[in-house]
This record gives sequence, structure tokens and C-alpha cells, in this order.
Amino acid sequence: MQKLSNILVTGGAGFVGVNFIRYLFERTGFDGRIVNFDALTYAGNPAGLDDLAARGFGSRYMFTKGDIRERLAVEKVFDDNEIDSVVHFAAESHVDRSILGPDDFITTNIIGTFTLLEVARKKWKERDDVLFHHVSTDEVFGSLGDEGYFSEKTPYDPHSPYSASKAGSDHLVRAYHHTFGLPVTVSNCSNNYGPYQFPEKLIPLMIINMMDGKPLPVYGDGRNTRDWLYVEDHASAIWTIMNKAKTGSTYAIGGDNEWRNIELLNKLIKIVAENTRKNPDLIRKTIEFVKDRPGHDRRYAIDSSLLKHDLGWRPSFDFEKGLTKTVEWYLQNLNWVHSIQNGEYKNWYETNYVNRNLHPG
Repeated sequence: MQKLSNILVTGGAGFVGVNFIRYLFERTGFDGRIVNFDALTYAGNPAGLDDLAARGFGSRYMFTKGDIRERLAVEKVFDDNEIDSVVHFAAESHVDRSILGPDDFITTNIIGTFTLLEVARKKWKERDDVLFHHVSTDEVFGSLGDEGYFSEKTPYDPHSPYSASKAGSDHLVRAYHHTFGLPVTVSNCSNNYGPYQFPEKLIPLMIINMMDGKPLPVYGDGRNTRDWLYVEDHASAIWTIMNKAKTGSTYAIGGDNEWRNIELLNKLIKIVAENTRKNPDLIRKTIEFVKDRPGHDRRYAIDSSLLKHDLGWRPSFDFEKGLTKTVEWYLQNLNWVHSIQNGEYKNWYETNYVNRNLHPG
């Protein structure tokens, strides 16, 4: 496969997408072009990449507002930019929201992925110097008991509309490889944490609530367990797979880092208190155990040994280091957080581009 040079990143204004784009420009020596294609739904905030132009990456980075469900828009971005690779992050990704309103999860995660695959198949035809990398989740595997790990061989058993929609998209991507010969790779990752994560997610929500003196809500008994991976390590794993894996391959990405929610919260309280001089005992008194959500999976944990053995990938951040960096980032970027909470990010695109008649990039 030739060097990938024109990468379409779908959902690149979301948490992992922003960090992946930053990782390519800042850490890898990548010298090609990246087109960030994002619909700017509630969790999309491309302002997280505003500094790229000032740092010399502007000629190689372009933002395009677009919906992966709209075929003409997807075809145009392929034609205008000679796309030779896709990194597909774009997805509705919050379990609670999928329970309250599953429609967008089905149309975006399944129909949107289908639209991307169809456009890629028809634009690339029989080329073998292209790649479609699909980013998925460990939630497609369901729930674990007290022992065992998810791996590439684990049967699918999704328990929420969100995980079911991601399972459907995974199967579509693999079907396009086996049926049409489309060069694809797939990754299923554990829970991510780090900078630029939307404040509804567990770690940023808890940090922000501590700073605002609000209650710290914990589902059920707080013993639900997740495997946590620093977002830059996820980015490095994806890039490793894209450059080293055989097409058709699937890899599980995990942090070897299991934490019960209540234990994670107590660790966060300790770090926040150390960085703000708040009293950790007073913060702990704001913990509130709330009714568990329907179908709440008990435990996720990933065995990443295949990725480590086949491709030589290793995470760079231990949990203490990654969590401390995350807390420090949020404490230093409360304006970013509050702009999201106030809805100001919704006007970012119009303010920066439409109203000023500018072209992103």
C-alpha cells in the first residue's frame, strides 16, 4: 500500500477525532492533508483545532461541515480532495441518549456508515492503495462477569441501541471487504479519556461538577467497571493499525486499566483536590448514588495482546499520568467547557466561516 496522503476524518470535531488529528500533525511526522468532515451536532466542536493554522498546518488541514448520511456531500468531499483513506469516527455515541432517542443512532451509525462505504467503493473501484478504517467500541460485545476479557474473537452481544447500531456498522464494514474487496481495517476500543471530551461523559462531568460545587451522580452501586485508555494512546493505536495491519484485520484496543466507577471517582477527587486546594472530604460528601440506567453493562475489559504482538503497539500513558494531565487540562480550559455548556459552540461555524465568508483551512 502506498503512503496515505489525503485522509478524510469523519467526526473529526468530536473528542477522539480532534485528538487523532492533533496526534497526526504533532507526533507522527505525517506530511499529507487531512479533511475534517463533521456535521457539528451537539458534541462537535472544531474550535479544538483552531490553532493548527497558526502553527503551520493550515495548508494541510481543511474543515468541511457535512453529514455522512448525505451522499452528495460525501461524494463531493471525495472528489474535491482526492481522498485515499478514511478514518471513520463519526457516530452518535452516548448510551443514555440512545435510550431516550434511538433514531439518530440508527441513521447516523448504520445508514451513515453505509453511505460512506458505498461512496468509497465506487470512487476507489479496484484500487488497493487506499484504506477505510472504521473506529468502533468494546460495547458491541455486551457485558463481562468478574473474569475474562473481550478480544477480536468475542461474539457480538450489544445491549443498548447505541451498541447495537455500532455492531451493525462493524458488520457492514467487514461485509464490504469480503463482498467487494474494499480495503478496510476495524478497531474496537475501550473507554477513552483526555482533553476535549464533551462534558456529558463521566470523567469531564465529574471534574466540572467538582469545580462548580454540584453533586457527583453515580449510577447504581458504583461498581460498574470500565477499561480506560488515554485518548492519545487510542490515536497511536489507530495510526499503527492503518500503517501496519493487513486489510480485513480487526484489532481490540485497551488500556489494561480497569477501574470501578466509584474507585475512579475517588481517584479524580484526590487529583482535583491536589490541583485546587479543595477539601477532598467535602467533595466526597457531594457523591450521590442514583438509579441505574436500563441495561447498564457491568464490566468491560479488553485483551490487546494481538495488537501488541502483531504490530508492536504499546500505550504510552499510565493511568496516574493520563488522569493528572486530563484534570490539569480541564482546569486550564474552563472557558472551553463553559462555552459548550452555554451552547456557544453551536455558533462557531457561522461565526468563523459563514458570516465572515471564509473557507476553512
